[in-house]
Amino acid sequence: MGRPKITVVGAGNVGGTVAQRLAEKNTYDVVLVDIVPGIPQGKALDITQAGPVCGYSTRVVGTNGYEETAGSSIAVITSGMPRKPGMSRDELLATNAKIVQAVVKELIARSPEVILILVTNPLDAMVHVARRVSGLPKSKVLGMAGVLDTARLRSFVAEELNVPGTDVHAMVLGGHGDTMVPLVRHTTVSGKPITDRLSPERLAALIKRTQDGGAEIVSLLKTGSAFYAPSASAVDMVEAIMKDERRVLPCAMLCEGEYGLKDVIVGVPVRLSRVGGESIVEYELTAEERAALDASAGAVRELCAVVDRLLGA
Repeated sequence: MGRPKITVVGAGNVGGTVAQRLAEKNTYDVVLVDIVPGIPQGKALDITQAGPVCGYSTRVVGTNGYEETAGSSIAVITSGMPRKPGMSRDELLATNAKIVQAVVKELIARSPEVILILVTNPLDAMVHVARRVSGLPKSKVLGMAGVLDTARLRSFVAEELNVPGTDVHAMVLGGHGDTMVPLVRHTTVSGKPITDRLSPERLAALIKRTQDGGAEIVSLLKTGSAFYAPSASAVDMVEAIMKDERRVLPCAMLCEGEYGLKDVIVGVPVRLSRVGGESIVEYELTAEERAALDASAGAVRELCAVVDRLLGA
């Protein structure tokens, strides 16, 4: 039996780094797809040539088409346009929805059982597009945002308290940015509640910094956005699925009654296994947390209604 195949669509900074991290696992065949001639081929060659130094022998293929993706176990979709100056939200939605729609059609035609992990923004709406186009069960269409937001919060808490990031455990639900819902009562440092270590004011400041985490990096880079942490977060999801870990990670997934939410895609704790999103795990929420999650879901519903109108639902 050959190695399982993982496809990465979009060979920009996020996609290229996802491909690199997957190659370094030395467990999968990796296919990197991009529409720009030479870019995926060049990055695939570069990643392959790092193998003898880093100790992996992963087969990495770069391509401008989709034939090489046939039989993929998972496809990580990073392709899309960033929001440009003067571009309205609806214009960005329309552009990226059409890109995701086209990509998913190509993938499903060659890998009908594939599990899709969306990274393209606006995330929850793109997961909605992928579900609508693919016809896949909800367990096979997931979005990566919560793993990244949780990692950012853990990183900021670790820095504040001068402890290893691995000693901080947290769970962030909802959407990216202002609509994220950090579960403070479920946040611990070395097994102890975060509220024992940080004042409400300091904790609120770290949560605000987490909400602005992507924007902070954009303002520093000037000509780009984050890709090391996003790529690590996507690969964490891939590994949890491919290794059948049944680990709970925050992912964007369709809710069908969980948390009192019906027919809406939002970031929730998901048990990841070989089937993809095996189940949604329901944490006990405070009234404030539930209201925030409801507000996040409401914002997603509005975006999805716009997408459906743009794509002609």
